[in-house]
Amino acid sequence: MPAKDAARVGEMRAKTAQSLADWGLDHLTDDVLLVVSEVVTNSVVHSHGTQVWLRMDVRGGYLHIEVHDEMPGHAVIRVPTEEAEAGRGLQLVRAIAMEHHGAWGTKDGGATTWCKLKAGPQ
Repeated sequence: MPAKDAARVGEMRAKTAQSLADWGLDHLTDDVLLVVSEVVTNSVVHSHGTQVWLRMDVRGGYLHIEVHDEMPGHAVIRVPTEEAEAGRGLQLVRAIAMEHHGAWGTKDGGATTWCKLKAGPQ
């Protein structure tokens, strides 16, 4: 990944951490930063430089995370070989969502990948 794209992921992680602190959701920081890193990186890599947006809000007792790019197609969980250096990100997102009594998926023809995590204590 080019350095400018890696910097974009880092900027989104920093904004995410600040938002979680502002909302009193510090207990979710590590898991949410991993989700944001994985989903934003997927969007940056697979959209080949189109715009990537991150949106987060809290509603209905859940933290909602959405990452949108302009590329059609669905994010798909892969089953990589043991030697593969990539391909496990969405497995992590799914595991984190399940751990936090949430879910993940895609919408907008696959251009948006979303994840929701229960915002309260586990």
